[in-house]
Amino acid sequence: MKKTYYGVTIGILMVETYFRRFVGDIGNAETWPFPVSYRVVRGATPDNITKLQGGTLLEPFRRAAMELVAEGVDGIATTCGFLAYHQKDLAEALPVPVAASALLQGPMIARTMPASKRVGILTFDSASLGPEFLEPCGIAPDTPVQGMDPGSEFCRSIRAGDTSVAYDVLEREVVAAAGRLMARGDIGAILCECTNLTPFSAAMAERYGVPVYDAVSLVHWFHQGLRPRSFPRR
Repeated sequence: MKKTYYGVTIGILMVETYFRRFVGDIGNAETWPFPVSYRVVRGATPDNITKLQGGTLLEPFRRAAMELVAEGVDGIATTCGFLAYHQKDLAEALPVPVAASALLQGPMIARTMPASKRVGILTFDSASLGPEFLEPCGIAPDTPVQGMDPGSEFCRSIRAGDTSVAYDVLEREVVAAAGRLMARGDIGAILCECTNLTPFSAAMAERYGVPVYDAVSLVHWFHQGLRPRSFPRR
């Protein structure tokens, strides 16, 4: 396949949203120390992205991914952790590796901790994040899941496309939701399903003293494999 552009390793499929993406969000290009290329998947809105079981969005995501591949990217990521549902389908359909969801990190994180500790998932919508989204990533169905408050400014602003909500307001809501997850007492690491949580990962780690993994940690790992660092010969 001929390439249109060179030097962009990661292609990112964007859900169709209009809220503000702060630095640290996968959808903000300033988050990355390497070039990325974006493609918005029209029709993939916050209202329907958690309901992927019908398969109607698979083809639009595949088409958008192929456009990025044609431009020269070597790997595909996405801006929604619920795309875990189509991880296998996209990996089978595309000629480059796919890392569709931060949830892919779940089994590896679990193996870094003692048996007495568990990975806890922080998600945009806990009512929608069922086993059908966890199983494709090798995550046990009884894994603790905590959702953001549906009435929070975090959720409202994403659904409404509101760019006016202050960073500090969103950070307080996210850290509070992480606190409800940590209140279980056995959480040894937090895994953020939602890519819009990533600007606040450092605040969560500082507040609760546990590792926090997210879409940014996934894409850094993914990129490192696609473009391994070259070391001087000595």
